[in-house]
Amino acid sequence: MTSAPAAPRRTALDAVHRALGATMTDFAGWEMPLRYASEREEHNAVRTSAGLFDLSHMGEITVTGPQAGEALDFALVGHLSALAVGRARYTMICGEDGGIVDDLIVYRLTDSEYMIVANASNAQVVLDAVTERAAHFDAQVRDDRDAYALIAVQGPHSPAILASLTDADLEGLKYYAGLPSTVAGIGALIARTGYTGEDGFELFVAPSDAEALWQALTEAGKAHGLIPCGLSCRDTLRLEAGMPLYGHELTTALTPFDAGLGRVVKFDRPGDFVGRKALEQAAEKAQAAPPRKLVGLVAAGRRVPRAGYAVVDAEGATIGEVTSGAPSPTLGKPIAMAYVDAGHAAPGTEGVAVDIRGTHEPYEVVALPFYKRER
Repeated sequence: MTSAPAAPRRTALDAVHRALGATMTDFAGWEMPLRYASEREEHNAVRTSAGLFDLSHMGEITVTGPQAGEALDFALVGHLSALAVGRARYTMICGEDGGIVDDLIVYRLTDSEYMIVANASNAQVVLDAVTERAAHFDAQVRDDRDAYALIAVQGPHSPAILASLTDADLEGLKYYAGLPSTVAGIGALIARTGYTGEDGFELFVAPSDAEALWQALTEAGKAHGLIPCGLSCRDTLRLEAGMPLYGHELTTALTPFDAGLGRVVKFDRPGDFVGRKALEQAAEKAQAAPPRKLVGLVAAGRRVPRAGYAVVDAEGATIGEVTSGAPSPTLGKPIAMAYVDAGHAAPGTEGVAVDIRGTHEPYEVVALPFYKRER
C-alpha cells in the first residue's frame, strides 16, 4: 500500500499571494506564485524598474563550529574557509564521480558560522550530504529551512526602494555580500544577490516578519514601479542572463567543467574534497577537447524551443540538445540555451537548427549571456 504524496508546503506569504490573485503552482513541493497578471509585464518591470519576489522555498542550511570552514572545504568544491566574513560565494556540491548534486550560494556570517542556500528541489539531498561529510569535523549542521522567509527586490530601482527603508550602507554593499541590519524596523540579512541579471537584494527574515516586510516594500516601491513577480518571469529573466538552472543546464550527469563552470572548483587549497579525483580528470578532459559546450541560440522565426529538443546541423544530424527555451521579452525573439558539439559552438556558426516537432527551425549560435545590464 503506497502512501499519498505529501501536500505542497506554503510559504509565510501564501495568503498575500492569493489576495493579489496570483496563479499558484506546485514547485519542488511548495505552492508558489507562478504569475500575478502578465508574465511579460513582470519581466519588463524587473528590467526597467523593480520586481518583488517570494523565494521562501529555497533551502537554508547553517554550518557552525570551530571547523565549519574546513568542513565546507571538504563537502563542497570551493575554498569556503578563505571567504571573508560578510561575503558570499557561488559554489557547488558534487558527488564522488564529479557530477553536480546542486549549485549553491554560501554566506559567511561570522568566523564560525556559514549559511548555505540550496535549490528547493535539492535542499534535503544537500542537507543530508553536508551532514554526512561534516561528521568528522568539529562542526554542526543545522536545517534552517523553517527559520527563514526569503524576499527579493530586483531591478534598477531596487537600491532606491530599499534605501528608503533601511539605514544600512547599501552603496558599500558589494555584489555577493551580506549585511545584517533592519529593513522597515525588521531584522534581516540583506544580501546583494539575485537570479535575474539585474541589480537587487535578497532579504532573509523570520517567517513571522515576512508579511510586514512585503507590505513595507510594496508601499515603498509604488513610486518606483515595483510590482509582485512570480516564478515564470524569474525563469525568463535568468535565461536571458545566461544563468544555469539545476535540472536543465546542471545535473548529476554533468561536472562543473562540462557546464563551463570549472572556475568554481578550487584545486589549489589544502586538504581533500569530495569528488576531487574525478574533477581533476574532468578538468583535463575539458582542456584537451570539450565534447560539448553550453551556448545561446536565438531564433530566426517565432517557434519556441523547449528543453530536450534536438539541435541539428545543416544535414539534419543531431549535434546537441536544448536545456532551456522561452520567448525573450527583452530581445523580442525565442531564445534557448543548449549543449552543442564543440565544432558548432562558435558564435555565428551557420546551419544550426532546432528540431521542433519535426521541423528544423533555424537558430543563430550566440555567446552567453543574451542580456547584460549596463553598470
